[in-house]
Amino acid sequence: MRQPVAIALAAVAALALSCKKTPPPAPPAPLPAVPAQPPPAPPLPEQATQVDEYERLRQMSADEIDRLGLLTDIHFDYDKFDLREGDRQLLSKNAETLKRFDFIKITIEGHCDERGSVEYNLALGERRAKAAFDYLLSLGVEAGRMKTVSYGKEVPLCQESNEDCWARNRRDHFAVTGKTK
Repeated sequence: MRQPVAIALAAVAALALSCKKTPPPAPPAPLPAVPAQPPPAPPLPEQATQVDEYERLRQMSADEIDRLGLLTDIHFDYDKFDLREGDRQLLSKNAETLKRFDFIKITIEGHCDERGSVEYNLALGERRAKAAFDYLLSLGVEAGRMKTVSYGKEVPLCQESNEDCWARNRRDHFAVTGKTK
């Protein structure tokens, strides 16, 4: 009787091996964890950026705004106060800046080189400042936000007595001197 039991056990073992199932597939890898911080916001439109810049400058003092160098100086030929074409373009950019930041008040400073008398250069510096004032006014900058002053030859940028230095001194400088609002 041992033989039939052994045969039966062998048959069961053979059946078990032939019916052996393949192991189930491994579970899928877990998804990466969601970051704790949300993704960055899409870039703001240009108008929103300008509003932020507007508000940032509104919070600054006039001296701080002046140090930013938002406005560009213009220069003049010897013994002249008429605006050159390149300087008109610079004044147009200055006007755009002044209209965008409509709270800025400026002083247009007329300067001359060292040649000529003090009186002559004060008068020439005033005509230079007035020429820039009138041009900015024609471009839509409010007169109440601008004033002029002439320093003549009294506040030079350069102290040397040569044409390059004199050309640098013949200028209108645009100083931010206050805020309207």
